[in-house]
Amino acid sequence: MSSDTRDRILDALEMLLLDEGSTKVTLESVAASAGVSKGGLLYHFNTKDAMIAAMVRRLGERSDTQRAEAERGGSTVAHWYLQPPGTISDKETALYRSTLAVLRSVDGKPGEIQQAVIDMMRLWDESLQAEIEDPVHAEIVRLVGDGIYLGALLNLPPVDPTLHQQVVERLLGSDHVK
Repeated sequence: MSSDTRDRILDALEMLLLDEGSTKVTLESVAASAGVSKGGLLYHFNTKDAMIAAMVRRLGERSDTQRAEAERGGSTVAHWYLQPPGTISDKETALYRSTLAVLRSVDGKPGEIQQAVIDMMRLWDESLQAEIEDPVHAEIVRLVGDGIYLGALLNLPPVDPTLHQQVVERLLGSDHVK
């Protein structure tokens, strides 16, 4: 089976999560939606957790691509991490919400999905630490960015755009970012 089949399976998983929610996702439903046999799905992902972890890693790859594009456009990792909630696509937001729902369903048991999220977040942390000289300041930027993103995921009232910009300017003034 090709990587096209693997991508088709992950695309089907994403669509089921978006359309039906995490409780409706089964190996059978994903296989049917992707147009593959359950055996074909199991060839690529031997468990539901492995399939969801692969989706999380793919979301992380998309984020890496977006971050690289921002850097080419003259932005920094920190600026990208602190972007206003409206810059995240509705589809990506919905997929991250679904991932959070799946993480809640594992009841704190460490596993492949949780590890994929930890690995993705560790890369962001390392990038911020490399870019911001003071490790405490880098951690503050990470925590603020996490809060911005979590607020968007939970549909909390948005921060006034002017205030958001002032927060970013204060956090990333010229004396903080390398």
